[in-house]
Amino acid sequence: MSLIVLGLSGAVSHDPSAALYIDGKLIAAAEEERFVRDKHAKNRMPYEAAKFCLAQAGIHPADVDVVAIPFAPVSLFGPARWHYARRYAYAPDRALDAILNGNRRFRRYKRRIEWCLVQLGFDLGKVRIEPVEHHLAHAASAYLCSGFAGKTAILGIDGKGEYATTFFGWGENGKIHKIKEFHDPESLGGLYGAITEYLGFDMLDGEFKVMGMAPYGDASRYDFSRLAKFVNGELTVNTDYANVIGLKRYKEKGKGYYFSPRLVEWLGPRREGDVADEPYIHYAASIQALFEKLSLEMIDHYLGDILRETGKIAFAGGCALNVKLNQKIIARHDVKELFVQPAASDAGTAVGAAAFVSQQRGVPVEKMEHVYLGPEYTNEDVIAAIARHEKQRGIKLNWQKIDDVPARVAGILTEGNPVAWLQGRMEFGPRALGNRSILGCPSVPGVADRINAQIKFRERWRPFCPSMLDTVGPQMFGIDHPAPFMTFTFAVKDEWKTRVPEVVHEDGTSRAQVLRREFNPRYYDLMLELEKLTGNGVVLNTSLNRRGEPMICSPTDALDMFFGCDLQYLVMQDVLVRKETQ
Repeated sequence: MSLIVLGLSGAVSHDPSAALYIDGKLIAAAEEERFVRDKHAKNRMPYEAAKFCLAQAGIHPADVDVVAIPFAPVSLFGPARWHYARRYAYAPDRALDAILNGNRRFRRYKRRIEWCLVQLGFDLGKVRIEPVEHHLAHAASAYLCSGFAGKTAILGIDGKGEYATTFFGWGENGKIHKIKEFHDPESLGGLYGAITEYLGFDMLDGEFKVMGMAPYGDASRYDFSRLAKFVNGELTVNTDYANVIGLKRYKEKGKGYYFSPRLVEWLGPRREGDVADEPYIHYAASIQALFEKLSLEMIDHYLGDILRETGKIAFAGGCALNVKLNQKIIARHDVKELFVQPAASDAGTAVGAAAFVSQQRGVPVEKMEHVYLGPEYTNEDVIAAIARHEKQRGIKLNWQKIDDVPARVAGILTEGNPVAWLQGRMEFGPRALGNRSILGCPSVPGVADRINAQIKFRERWRPFCPSMLDTVGPQMFGIDHPAPFMTFTFAVKDEWKTRVPEVVHEDGTSRAQVLRREFNPRYYDLMLELEKLTGNGVVLNTSLNRRGEPMICSPTDALDMFFGCDLQYLVMQDVLVRKETQ
């Protein structure tokens, strides 16, 4: 008898997603935002994502054995609800609600999931819905997908799930053991998010921008240690400044923020606009430094013994996407290998919950080797999308089918042109890894600025990342740590800083994807062709989308984006579309 488990996330009102395991094999996974074209798909359920997963596997709702959801009831007899009530006593309505009605969010989410399942054609009388604690789902998404044999340290840091914000544990033989959890408002993810809001970005979206801004600043200029401390094994966030609710929030133009007026009194007015200027660049550097310091202290305290024993660590939760912290973790003398769940944010909890339930039922899940888990489109689909676009716009597009796509595109790139690139199955998680990408030649001066100004319309100071051949990674970084998912930064060797300057950040690092050919042959072959032409088996790779939009899913999405920006070349499967101005 086979075991079919569907994971559905979306409990915390953002990044809903679906993932489908059949007999321990991850058949499909996708985020709702890609289908509904609404970044983070806030307050939605993963309806389209689930529909896709079932269709990809060729199964019906009646075939699914279990629906796993990454959110669970929290007992009144544990510490979580009482900690929340005590720390938020200044908002008595919230504090009392945590004690008297602490699982209200769970019940609401479960009702919404049931509604979603009915729309998909499930019989609620026949399918089992199995809740998994949010941070346990994060932990499972990291540890069970890592492929690590033997004892493994497990770390989870994010904003918050039910009440927990941080998870420390270890895994062995597929079983996860909890060591310690911290509870709201003791949240480094929440604190980083609050400062993200203060620096003028949206929480859950702008944290990458703060991390990108940090290398331009000097962390020693401002001491942020008053914001949080880790003493005697306990994390405490200073709610005089951040992680605040209710009346304690700073308000501006009718909107409440997760920081307090006291933060503004201390640091000055909230940043606005796109310029990375003083003192805000120093604030970004300071929060990044504090985040790294406290995270490393917590790892040492709770996971140090396990790391010294085994050297393996698996990491998930939104903060696992902080690649600068990951670089510091890898640099620890007791760490041999770090696995970061590529969809580390809440989207990945669909995978984690489903993997956890599969493992619980005696079916171990396979190692996650790649994230090409979304929809795929044929040349015929592409040509049909072009025909629809022509009909709707009343224009004729300049397109042709081309042979030897990698060689042709490498030639276009080396002439200095960025190329929109849609190939194979869409990636799961926030990183474009060579199937929904905008590509550039990283040795062509100014190509990053050109993509920023003409196409991405995003802040000039945000870095662009390289994808590279697996033969290049060790040369460029002098380190052989696996990096298939762009979840780490590495210091770039001096020679390579001059060879591929467009993908080296202000601090001399790159957030790299080091690719093995078996997982994406066409993308790998493109880099081989670039290596023949330029001597560098490296390509600049950024996600195929414009600012504020989710990553492109379909050829129709790609055409809409292509004709809404200054890109000149779009390649979808074997079809090349060019702007008439060429």
